[in-house]
This record gives sequence, structure tokens and C-alpha cells, in this order.
Amino acid sequence: MCAARSGFNHKKYAPVEPVPTFTRTWPDQVVTEAPLWASVDLRDGNQALLEPMTVEQKKQMWALLVKIGLKEIEIGFPSASQLDFDFTRWLIEEDQVPEDVTIQVLVQAREHLIERTFEALKGARRAVLHVYNSTSRVQRERVFDLDRESIAQIAEQGARWVQSYAARYPETEWVFQYSPESFSSTEVDYAVEVCQRVMDIWQPTPENPCILNLPTTVEVGPPNHFADQVEYFCQHLPNRESAIISVHTHNDRGGAAASAELALLAGADRVEGTLLGNGERTGNMDLVTLAMNLYSQGIDPKLDLSNPDEIIQVCTECTQLPIHPRHPWIGELVYTAFSGSHQDAIRKSLRRQGDDEPWQVAYLPIDPRDLGRDYQAVIRVNSQSGKGGMSFLLERDFGIQLPRWMQLELAPVVQAASEGIAGELDSQSIYELLVGHFIRANGPLKLEGYRLDHTDGAEQLHARVQLEEEALSWEGEGKGAMGAFLNAINRALALDVAVIDYAEHAMGEGTDVAAAAYVQMNVGGHRVTGMAVDTDTVSASLKALVSAINRAEVALVVNQTTQA
Repeated sequence: MCAARSGFNHKKYAPVEPVPTFTRTWPDQVVTEAPLWASVDLRDGNQALLEPMTVEQKKQMWALLVKIGLKEIEIGFPSASQLDFDFTRWLIEEDQVPEDVTIQVLVQAREHLIERTFEALKGARRAVLHVYNSTSRVQRERVFDLDRESIAQIAEQGARWVQSYAARYPETEWVFQYSPESFSSTEVDYAVEVCQRVMDIWQPTPENPCILNLPTTVEVGPPNHFADQVEYFCQHLPNRESAIISVHTHNDRGGAAASAELALLAGADRVEGTLLGNGERTGNMDLVTLAMNLYSQGIDPKLDLSNPDEIIQVCTECTQLPIHPRHPWIGELVYTAFSGSHQDAIRKSLRRQGDDEPWQVAYLPIDPRDLGRDYQAVIRVNSQSGKGGMSFLLERDFGIQLPRWMQLELAPVVQAASEGIAGELDSQSIYELLVGHFIRANGPLKLEGYRLDHTDGAEQLHARVQLEEEALSWEGEGKGAMGAFLNAINRALALDVAVIDYAEHAMGEGTDVAAAAYVQMNVGGHRVTGMAVDTDTVSASLKALVSAINRAEVALVVNQTTQA
């Protein structure tokens, strides 16, 4: 039994409170279309940086968000930051907001901050005014020392101020958004009450709805619990058709994307998040992850994520935060297999994948080419890899299709080399190991030239060879060129060499393509393999026999009767 560890005590934590009894339907639902997306990179993500973005970095991030197709973008907290105020003015005064894009700003339910926010938005064509106040029990009791009614009145007053100041700027099309901050830790029936009281002031309609944003300001429960909260909220909110239900999930428990995805099943219409998940503590919901989750199910995400390298570059430059190589969907190693069994399955699946059928490739949930990734990095070989990986690389980069018996012999050679460098082998290194191990054209026996004559259903071969630097002429006959050459070898060297297995293939297309041949032979009771590459299959097959003979540990003795 493990000894108790000082300070590590699970008993000081209470489980999340269950949602009141209601008719749960979300487990039976299916997401069929993308939600409304809202980026909070320039606000929530920016607030979480050790060094907040400069105006120039904000401009760079803004351009990326617009380029990939985001239509609602929270640009900052202009009442709390002069930089955010200036950036908001730049967007409006320099006409940087496309017609189909709506800017959004955040503000606390405090009048002087609301007034300053409207000043920042003066002249905007359309804007979302996002007001919030904290509603959770811990905030009420331990931060503000206020009861439920007092907190609800703060929300109501904030809604009135927003409505009043908006009336001063009729040239702008206003959309009002309210967030009960810490919704995830708020009693869900109370959250419904507060939001309804806000709606009573704003009087939204189905044609002109408000946005009610439900954040897991701190993720305190599992994704299924958040889905329960969202569905309960949607079911019990009067005038539900006049509100766009939005979610804003954080990743404290690692479930931000799952919580948002389940919230869509539970009735949410809109999702806020950041590219690559930057945000307070463990971050916000990653828009790329959720959008690609939908994409992989055949759903149009309504975002252009086809160039993830650009997204990574801009985000890392603007946030100074690295991206993990295993980041979902777009990490450097996401479409890379080192495991031998994985590599073999991928190689076989890719061979059978048709262009006109649904994607079905083992271990690759989507086609990497959809994200601008080619197959160059799909399979990489290290000491944990097997025959499948090296075979894939040799076929992909050199057109070499090793038969299984050669794969089995080459695999331990490649593994030993990888262990020797304690790292990864590229395809060129594997090819060099293959050549060095199996192709022995310059050994004791060399084939200098040959002539084939076809007589009476057999081949007559006349070969010019060198054996230990001595020029010789060999003759043999048999079925096919290999049979004839094998007969010549056995006759000249007084051996009993037999072919066990053989394979050959062209290495490209055209009239002068190269060919590869592979042979497994029994030489003196030992199995020996050889390989050769040449301009045609006949020459390759004969030289493969030479390679095998040269690799055999057999004394090559010149038969005295060999014709010079």
C-alpha cells in the first residue's frame, strides 16, 4: 500500500453538483452542421499572454482570422486597455472590417466601462456588445459577498446601460451578448433566471436575437455534465427562439473541445474559442480542433483550414507560444507512424484507397493532403519500426517493392542502424543499407555481359564473367534466362545452387525504365538473398543471382573445364 503523500489529498475536493432532473436528449443527437464560430484570440487569448500582442501583431492575427473565414471576432477589451481601444479605432477608421465580418468587444457590467466601450466602437457598421458579470456561488459568497438577487440586479443594470448607450449610436447595428461568468459553477436554474431577466430588458425577437454565452470560465466537471447544463438551460429558458446560445469552454480538465462538441448536441448554436487553444490557465477551446472534428465526419466546418502551417506560423509569432508536435490534427507528428504494425497497416490501406470512395486508411482519420501535408512524413523509421515502415519509404521514394522475405531480412539491419544512432533513419539511409546489404555486383563474381539464344523451348546463355579478376566465358541452358544462368553457375563452380523464391518489378514508366529483381537461393545448405537493379528485368535477374552468390560464404573455385 502506498504511503500517504503530504499535501496530496483528494478528500478536500467535492464532486460537481448534478444538474436538476430533466429530460435529457443530447446523447441521441447528431451534429450535422457547423456552429456559428467566434474567435476570442484577440481578447481572451491576448489577455493570457505574458507579453500581450502589439498593435502590429494584432493586425497580423486579425488578417489570419479573416482569411480563414471567421465571421465574428472578439477584438479586445477597449475599456480596459488603451492598446485595445486604439486597435478598435484602427479597424473602424481604416475600414478594415469586411462586410460579412462582425467585430465583438467585451465589457464588465459597469457604466463607465460601458460608456468607454461605446466610444471605441463609434462608427462601426455592426458590432456585438458583450457584457458580463459573475454569477457562481463562489464568486457571490467569497468575492462579492452578495446574494443571488443582488447579482441578478447587476446583470439587469448592465443590460440597461448597454441598451441606453447603444441608442446614442443608431448608425451601428448592435447585437447584445450577455455572459453569466462562471456559468459552469453557477446553479443552472439560477443562470436561467439571470439570463431571462436580461432578455426581459433587451426584448430580443427571433428576427433580432440576442446572444447568451455560457462559459466554462473554469472547467469544473466532465464534458457530459456541461452538456447537461446547456440542455437544461435551453429547455428552461423562456423565449428560447429569441436567443443564440453560445458556449465558451476552457480546458482546465482537458475537455474544452469535447465540452463544446457535446454542447452542440445539447442545443448550443455558437462556439467561442481560439486558434490552437491559447487562453487562461490550460487554454480555451481550440477552434481548429473542433472544426477538424466536424470535418472528419463529413461536415463542412465553414472555415478554411487547408494551410495549417500558416496558422501555426502566425499564432506562434503573435503569441510567442510553441505548438506541441502532437497537437490534434495539425501537429508536426500527427500523421507520422513509427510503430511497425501501424506502418504496415497504413501502407496496405493507402494501396487500396480509391479516389472515388470514402476515406478508409488505418491510423489516418483524414487524408493528410487535405491539410497541405503530403505523404513524405506519414511513415518514419526508428528502432521501434518494423518492416512495413522501411518498405513504405523504399517504395515511395525509390520505387522498390521488397518481397516479404527480403523485408524480414532487412528489418533487423535497419533496426540495428537506428539503435546505433539512437534516432530516426531517413529513406536515403534505408536505401543505402539495402544496397550495401543485398547488392554485391562487385564481389568475387562479376557479370560483364551475356547473350541469349532461344532453341527448342529453352534458353541458351553465353555469359562473360570475371571470377577473382579472371575473365571467363560460361555457358548454360535452362528454362528462362535465370535457369540458364543458374545452370552455368552450377556447372562452372561445381555447386548445387537452387532458387527458392524470386520477384521482379519495373521501377517506373516508359521505354527505358529501370527494373529490380530479388532472389532467394539455397547455396550450400544456406538461404541467401540477392538483389539487383538494372535497365531491364532480365539483366536485373541475372545480376541478382550474382549478388546472392557473392553474399554466400562459399569458396568459389573455378572448374577446370570452364571454357575460357
